[in-house]
Amino acid sequence: MKAAITATGRYFPDREVSNAYFYEDLGLDTSEDWIVSRTGIQTRRLADVSKGETCSFMATRAAEACLRDAGLEAGDLDAIVVATVTPDQPLPSVACFTQAALGAQGFAFDLVAACSGFVYGLDVCAAMVESGRAKRVMFIGADHMSSILDFNDRNTCILFGDAAGAVLIEQVPDDHPGTIHPSILRADGKGAKHLQIPAGGGRLPIDAGVLAERMNKVKQEGRVVFRHAVSSIVKVVQQYFAEQELTVDDIDLFIPHQANRRIIEAAADKLRVPREKTVITIDRFANTTAASIPTALDLAREEGRVMKGDRLLFATFGAGFTWGAQTVTWGL
Repeated sequence: MKAAITATGRYFPDREVSNAYFYEDLGLDTSEDWIVSRTGIQTRRLADVSKGETCSFMATRAAEACLRDAGLEAGDLDAIVVATVTPDQPLPSVACFTQAALGAQGFAFDLVAACSGFVYGLDVCAAMVESGRAKRVMFIGADHMSSILDFNDRNTCILFGDAAGAVLIEQVPDDHPGTIHPSILRADGKGAKHLQIPAGGGRLPIDAGVLAERMNKVKQEGRVVFRHAVSSIVKVVQQYFAEQELTVDDIDLFIPHQANRRIIEAAADKLRVPREKTVITIDRFANTTAASIPTALDLAREEGRVMKGDRLLFATFGAGFTWGAQTVTWGL
């Protein structure tokens, strides 16, 4: 038996926020040209907590869409796993809140790997299914990034959006056309200082000083992250191709983490992936962290870009530093 993705789903908040919000409404020292030329982002969706749009709310909506796609009920799930860095509260997990909202059973837990959460979690969930520990796992990448952004910092607050994307990972027979192939996952904790939330944990609990300095919000050294992201994605994909005996011609669709359009295009160019094979959604939805790859996958399916038998390449880079690459053969 092997593991395959057998359904997908997504959720984006209704509130659409253009770039103008940052320089007209917030008065930040930025502009349309500055944002678009450096990031490729034109608009994003931001959750409205007053309407209950928390991380678990978005995760639940994405999971419900995924269950509809699969024609299944919540009771058919053995487990729920959520990749996120923006839980509703420190505990319990988003996965537990999502389980309760769905009316599901089985076990549930969160996984933290920031923007690499989907690729990391996909490998973990596939391993559980392949081992027989679970036959059917709902895996969700969900992030409520607007809850941890400093909206006085033009270098970070313009980059992110809120969303959730879900995939159903099932045990399938060996002759099933779909397959989740092995991954390469990497981390280098020495890069933590370049992309982090410095306070809010046991090392530096929240107090008046932390709040005044906004140390409980995302801090990023953009140039350092950009440089590491491009080189790390290129190297890990090249290593992946070598280990799996693949070439770029074997890839039908490249679905990278949507961090920055320049990162995506620079990595694609170095890997010689044609533009028509590269999925880009950052212009519409910004960086949704762990949700970016699964929502991009679901959108690509809706747009008719994913066909049965296609080999899809996922690649990512995020805080930690963490990064990785994985392919799946599409079976639907």
